[in-house]
Amino acid sequence: MKLLIFSDSHGNVANMEDMVRLEHPDRILHLGDLVHDAQALQEKFPDIPVTFVPGNCDGRRPDLPEERVFTLEGCKLLMTHGHTYHVKLGPGAAVRAAREAGAHLLCFGHTHESYCEFQNGMWVVNPGSIGSLAKPTYAVAVLEDGGAVCYISTT
Repeated sequence: MKLLIFSDSHGNVANMEDMVRLEHPDRILHLGDLVHDAQALQEKFPDIPVTFVPGNCDGRRPDLPEERVFTLEGCKLLMTHGHTYHVKLGPGAAVRAAREAGAHLLCFGHTHESYCEFQNGMWVVNPGSIGSLAKPTYAVAVLEDGGAVCYISTT
């Protein structure tokens, strides 16, 4: 299963649409900022499931969970925007939460800086900002047999 992972689109739905057409994902994860961008993408590509969480620019959204923990293809994921874990100070708190949840893949955004590293059996991925005007970035994760392989790409 191929996941296309976006964060911090900040109104730039066109960049996401272009990458969906390029990457042909099985599922899309949107890590916040802005939720309505993820919803617009979902409307544009109704055959591709889109899972999203709100970011700090989405305001309080009691109708949406701040994070999601779920399993796809035997791989457990924790997805969050990251602001509630203060990831701008470092990913440590988010990594601890993902380990406590038993995740194999942690996806967070908020910093606008892409990051992808395999740490002691768990992928830690920040796709950066797909909404960036200077250097839009996103991540891809391929899930297979309970594991994952991830990488960062630019538009």
